[in-house]
Amino acid sequence: MEEKRTIFDYLAQVMIIFGFTTLILNIFCLAFGASAKDISAIFALGAQGIPAGISFQFLCVSALLTGARYVFFTDRIIKKMPVWLRCICMLTCAVILIAAFIIRFHWFPAGMWQPWLMFFLCFGICFTGSCLFVTLKEKAENKRMEEALRRLKEKPETKRTEEALQHLKEKPENKRTKEALRRLKETEETKK
Repeated sequence: MEEKRTIFDYLAQVMIIFGFTTLILNIFCLAFGASAKDISAIFALGAQGIPAGISFQFLCVSALLTGARYVFFTDRIIKKMPVWLRCICMLTCAVILIAAFIIRFHWFPAGMWQPWLMFFLCFGICFTGSCLFVTLKEKAENKRMEEALRRLKEKPETKRTEEALQHLKEKPENKRTKEALRRLKETEETKK
């Protein structure tokens, strides 16, 4: 899971989600705004952009989603839960939260199936893209850590401990990193 974060990390994540959402919504406004102007509150200004009230609602959604991410992907609240179950819970929470905002703030008519289809299609594309990005990022981190461990094994013992601690402390949430750090501690204990 994640390492300890500060309020600034939380706020940065909120702004990243909000910024990405705003970018996508503005693209949709340019593409569909004129035709959806009378149907959706999001497109009330047509191709002109997003109304300020809607922007603040999306900022609130971003903050709540980041809070849910904190709940499901740190060990501070939920101590023992498999990663796959955390992902399912987070996904479910996100869909319910966004659906509640759609209905409450009339982002689009709740009785029409076409907007719901577009919502789930867009949500699915964004979710798939996010999963792909996270997977590629983790593979790159794992490769980097494996390379660091390989180099670590080739160096003399005196420099090895200092460099290992430096490399391993950078990303302690990585499973392989935790395992390597545990092995390093065992090695140091056996030397004593």
